[in-house]
Parts: sequence; structure tokens; C-alpha cells
Amino acid sequence: MKFSRLNSVIIIGLLAIVGVIIMQLLLIDNAYKLEKKETEDKIFFALQDVLDKVYRDNHSGLTVSNQVIKQSEEYYIVNVNDEFENTILEHYLKEEFQKIKLDLAFEYAVYNCSSNQMVYGSYISSKGEKEPLKCKNCFVKHQDYTYYFAIHFPEMKQSHFKNLEQYWVFTGVLLFVLIIYVYSILLMLKQKKYTDLQKDFINNMTHEFKTPLSSILIASTYCKDQPEIKTNSKLARYNQIIIEQSQKLNQHIERILYVAKTESKQMTIEKTPLKLLPIIELVKENVLLKFEKELTISIVSQNEYQIQADAFHFYNVIYNLVDNAVKYSGERPNIQLLVSEENSKLTLKIIDNGMGIPERELPFVFDKFYRVAREDSKEIEGFGIGLAYVKKICEMHHWQISIHNNQKEGITVTIIIHEYKLMNNK
Repeated sequence: MKFSRLNSVIIIGLLAIVGVIIMQLLLIDNAYKLEKKETEDKIFFALQDVLDKVYRDNHSGLTVSNQVIKQSEEYYIVNVNDEFENTILEHYLKEEFQKIKLDLAFEYAVYNCSSNQMVYGSYISSKGEKEPLKCKNCFVKHQDYTYYFAIHFPEMKQSHFKNLEQYWVFTGVLLFVLIIYVYSILLMLKQKKYTDLQKDFINNMTHEFKTPLSSILIASTYCKDQPEIKTNSKLARYNQIIIEQSQKLNQHIERILYVAKTESKQMTIEKTPLKLLPIIELVKENVLLKFEKELTISIVSQNEYQIQADAFHFYNVIYNLVDNAVKYSGERPNIQLLVSEENSKLTLKIIDNGMGIPERELPFVFDKFYRVAREDSKEIEGFGIGLAYVKKICEMHHWQISIHNNQKEGITVTIIIHEYKLMNNK
């Protein structure tokens, strides 16, 4: 696979997000260990205080050390090593746990040495509510101690994870971002694949079309001058149709090539000083020659202007707009090209007298391959790339282009040009 800039960005992005998630997981692991250690310390000190109170009640002192023994993360044994009142043990446990704000459910049992059995206490919820014991099998007799009680915390692990809730939320957000990123990358790669296929198709198609089309144009032009064609009006007409349709097809192919080049960023513009009105006049002449129906094209400008533009592409822009205006203006098109200065900017307006465009479709008319739905769409040819090309050329010149419906009929396309110079009056 070619190591392109896109691939580099994808790999760096993935490594960055995965690295952040790994760091977050390590942070959670450390936070879990700290939470676990803090809880264990609280339990140890609370049980030690309970043990102190038991000895105080018995008016005796601690006889052995390390009397609080941790059997597992959830299970502790307290070796009292002296007789104690079972009835007040629960009160001491609840009091000490509340004092250190240890909101953990627990259950306890006391070893009865006379019966050699565990005397089960109660289950105390995190809210302090008393319930029957839930896990009698959790308490196992210890052969080394005579006077002791055992305490079990059934919700210890759940409490640890609950206290780390904010860390899990952050991790969930990071995972969500990773999923969105991966999904976006897959869409980008898929779109890139389709774009490459589209470019290859357009390039191959235009190349394969232009070669035979050039041969057709050369042959039909040669036939046009032959005596057999000149003397036969039908053959001359048919030959003229071949030439016209071939030229029209060639224009479509050129437009497709323009779009393909703009997509691949191969198309460039070369700005040169241009007189505006001569180019518009040339467009007018060519459009009048192209259409056989009755039409009027008027150019209104009080002054001559010089602009900075690419001559080839600027001509194509104006020709496309005027050509569309004639196509969609019915039987008697009346096209106006107005040139004026507005707010220190040069404005060129192409106004027609057609049926207009539905308001809901106006925002999309400059999109590639988009065509406005019309009753006469079968009679009007095109691929929906002319206006896309026009907008692209305007953007490359840093001009603004807009389109809106007129109050009575038709539409107005407005191009705002920034780089211009007023010349002598016409």
C-alpha cells in the first residue's frame, strides 16, 4: 500500500487515541489500587476501634498484636482474645463505620466457643438498614482463635468500581471518540476509493471518447467540402447534424475533464489583464450562432473594465451561464448582461426570462451532477456539471457567485469581481 499523507494521518491518529486510552486504563488501575488501599485502611482502623471499645468494656487491655486479620479482600477476622458482649458488637460496628464514612454493606458472625459454632448476626445495608444474613457460607470457623468475630463485605468490589465512576465515564467518552474516529476513517477510505474509481473512469472514458470523436469531426469536416455533399441538400444537412452533435459531445467531454481536473487539483489558472466587454461580446456572438430560435442578448455597461482573470476559463464561465439562460428561457429568450460597480466591487449579472428555479432547489444548483427537475428535462441535454465548473472557477479566482429568482420571471446569476480597473469610457 502506498504510504501517503492520508495513511500517515490515520496511523498517527490511531496511535494517539490508543495511547490516550491505554494511559486512561493505567490511570484507572492506579485509582482502583488507591481506592482499595484506602478502603482497607478504613476497615482496619474501624475494626481496631471496635476492638478497643470491647476491651474498654471489659476493663482490660490489648493482650496480643495484629488482632485484625484480613482473610480476603471482602472477609476479615477480629481476634478479641477475651470474652465480649455479642449484643453490642453490631452497634459498635455501625458506629465506627459511620464515623469514618465507610458506606459499605456488611454482615457479621461471632464464634461461640461453647457450642463450637458460628452465631450469625445480621446484614447491614449501606444505608444502615438491618436485614437477614445473606451469605452464611461465607463465614468459616478458625481453629486458632477462641474469642473472635468475622465480618464480610459482599459489595466491596462493586463499591470500588462505583467510586471510580468518573474515570469510567472518561474512558467511555474516549472509546466513543475512538469508534467515531475509526468509523470516519473507514468512510474516508471508502469515499477515497470511490473517488479514485470515478477519476479513473472519467479519465479513461474521456480519452476513449475523444479519439474516435476527433476522427468523426475530421471525417465530417472533410465530407462537408465534397461536391457530392454540397449538391445534395439532405446529405449536407445530415453531415451538418453530425458536425454539430460531435461538437456538442466534445463540449460535454471537455466539461467532464474540467471537473475531473478540479477534483484532482490538476487544473490551474493563469491570471492576465483582460478587457471585460470584448469577451462578453464574443460569448454573445457564439451563442447567437449556436441557437436557431429567436432570442435577444443585450449587454449593458456604462464603462469598460479590465479584470485579472484566466482568459480561457473566464470565457467558459460566461458562455456556460449565457448558454443555460437561453436553454431555460422558453421559445423567446431575452438575456441581459449587466455590468456595474457596487460598493467598490465589479458586479456582472446574467438575467433571463425563464420559469425560474424552485426555492428549495436553489442551494443545490452549483453541486456537481445536480439537475433541477423540469418538465422539459428530456429536451434539454446536460450532465449537471456546467454550474459546478462555473462555481469552481469563480472560487479559484476568489470571486463570489450567487443565484436567485427574479420577482416576475426568470433568474439572476451574480458574479462579484474584486480585482478590476476602470478604463476609458466606451
